[in-house]
Amino acid sequence: MGVAWLFPGQGSQAVGMGKELARRYPRATRVFEEANDALAIDLRALCFEGPAEELDRTANTQPALLATSIACLRAAEEAADGLGAPRLVLGHSLGEFTALVAAGVLAFADALRLVRTRGELMQAADPSGAMAAVIGLDAYVVARALVGTAVVVANDNAPGQVVISGPRFDLARASDALKEAGAKRIVPLRTSAAFHSPAMRAVAPRLRQAIAVTTFNALRYPLVANVDASVHEHAREIPPLLEKQVWSPVQWVASVRRAAGEGASSFVEFGPGNVLTGLVKRILPDAATGNVADETTLRQALPLITGGER
Repeated sequence: MGVAWLFPGQGSQAVGMGKELARRYPRATRVFEEANDALAIDLRALCFEGPAEELDRTANTQPALLATSIACLRAAEEAADGLGAPRLVLGHSLGEFTALVAAGVLAFADALRLVRTRGELMQAADPSGAMAAVIGLDAYVVARALVGTAVVVANDNAPGQVVISGPRFDLARASDALKEAGAKRIVPLRTSAAFHSPAMRAVAPRLRQAIAVTTFNALRYPLVANVDASVHEHAREIPPLLEKQVWSPVQWVASVRRAAGEGASSFVEFGPGNVLTGLVKRILPDAATGNVADETTLRQALPLITGGER
């Protein structure tokens, strides 16, 4: 059985991310140096020192998370003196771009510039939208309760954990319907717009332009895509998926199950925190999981990381 590499999305960022690994591992250090050069901003200082309000700006968060996650991967490569090949890769929303860097599809500098543009477009989108996490209901129940509103399921994250997205004025009405359907809690999320909803269709044309001038290389490892939870092995399939992803729901439950169906029995998350491995344990309770966010977690995850196909 194989290992799947996971890469987190927006919401996992934290001031100080990547700092310890960059101190210890030259390959991780070089990632942040390359990021600074590619974007002509001090992304390293933003990740290591903040301030949090600047790191949380979508246009900054997205390249910062991508850089940190790749730094975590490079540190693991250095610590293990090379990694076995994963069975496949997958990332949550923004993390899908990181997964494409790990799979060799996107050059690191190109990916940074692309997600910087993506973040700027999403940050500038209609601010009347909002998002919320619904706890205690599965996605099909949430979708049924949302009928008649302009709110949609944005992320099917795990059994009993779904994110909804839509106009702020409609979220209150949707929340009432969800509580009647049995939701335990509805937690507003700190986002600047209704991501992964039809409101993001306005972003698509300019995002398509940015994608069109980006080079896509052959995949070294298969990708399970957010929008269809299908395995993709050809570079030509990737650009339309990335455009559609910004306004389509993230099919995380189906994606993790598909990865397991393709032979992944272990899941390792590269990046700050362990949100995705926590979701995996809720989806596949028997799966082996680990994460690489600092030296301690890297050492704990090494047996899983080196369990790939060599």
